[in-house]
Amino acid sequence: MEDYLERLKRGSLKLYALEEELPADEAARVRRAYIERETGIALSAVGAYTIPVDRVAKKNCENLIGAIQIPVGIAGPIAIHGEYAEGSFFLPLATTEGALVASVNRGCSAITQAGGAEVRIFRDGMTRAPLFAATGVVHARAVVDYVHSHQDEIAAAAESTTSHGKLTGITCSVAGTSVFVRLEFDTKDAMGMNMVTIASEKAAQLIASETGAHLIALSSNVCTDKKPAAINMVMGRGRTAAAGVLLTDELIRHVLKTDAATLAEVNLRKNLVGSARAGSLGYNAHAANIIAALFIACGQDPAHVVEGSLAVTTVDPAPGGVYVSVTLPSLPAGTVGGGTGIATQQECLRLLGVAGGGDPPGSHARKFAEIIASAVLAGELSLLGALSAQHLARAHKALGR
Repeated sequence: MEDYLERLKRGSLKLYALEEELPADEAARVRRAYIERETGIALSAVGAYTIPVDRVAKKNCENLIGAIQIPVGIAGPIAIHGEYAEGSFFLPLATTEGALVASVNRGCSAITQAGGAEVRIFRDGMTRAPLFAATGVVHARAVVDYVHSHQDEIAAAAESTTSHGKLTGITCSVAGTSVFVRLEFDTKDAMGMNMVTIASEKAAQLIASETGAHLIALSSNVCTDKKPAAINMVMGRGRTAAAGVLLTDELIRHVLKTDAATLAEVNLRKNLVGSARAGSLGYNAHAANIIAALFIACGQDPAHVVEGSLAVTTVDPAPGGVYVSVTLPSLPAGTVGGGTGIATQQECLRLLGVAGGGDPPGSHARKFAEIIASAVLAGELSLLGALSAQHLARAHKALGR
């Protein structure tokens, strides 16, 4: 090891090049030792991990020194009645926020006692939006006209790069001489960002060559990726899913310790009016909490929690109770690729019955999206109940937060 450490110190060996000379585990150990010497900070806990790092070092994380361990709790079981997710599920939630798992667990209990969450997928499409520069507004219009009249050729070019992705829609936007072409793809069981980026490059090259427009950037902010945006709220991105449950007055009193009228008023004044007054793009209590915990446990890109948080929670009067629902317009999630192949995350996906590609293709990702939507519903129910019963602070105090 000393030889490698000395070479790193001299600069004749780069941190990123260690895997070229050493197995992934040993490269991480040498890199960690070097950082410890340079900073004086012990990294023994970071260096204690169980995941096999050969794949991780090649596909998920450069300059690997170890792993951060996040506690994983289980909520449930929760009964779900979807087109893809049908049955009883335990939810793996990776979090350091005390009271979160307990809260979701209470929501799962309420949903299951009510007969289960009904859930559906309304839209399925991952987007990438190349940006072109036109010479003027007449040219910009010509670019848009070309795109609209040559969608088959554009689709053929894009789909030539992938055996799984299918171009399902194109939307154009113009701002002066800037032309944004938002391409939407069915990515089957993958979240699909890499897939659609490569496919969009091929499509963009065709558009540029045929129209004379200058390709400025393969990804514009009209996609919109990892940023809160109204376009995702309205048009959707990834999977668009909704889950709902009918709660009786008796169940609301027994499990949530409140009543239907109070539950509905809290949702109206907090989630809807409060969010509108704040200019929020999400109209929910804490959807991001549950999405983040599931995403981290199941190998998703946690930055996509931004889009996942664009959820709308509603509480509608119903005979003998209320119907509570959550709608997630933009849920980028997949069961293959990215972090889904890491051993610990793979186990959590297997726990949900969605690891790997589904049969037919796309069924596992849609099942996963239905489970996430149902989990968010459980979290929303529990927090709304705690707020309605004035129990929020008490719950956090009881759980040491």
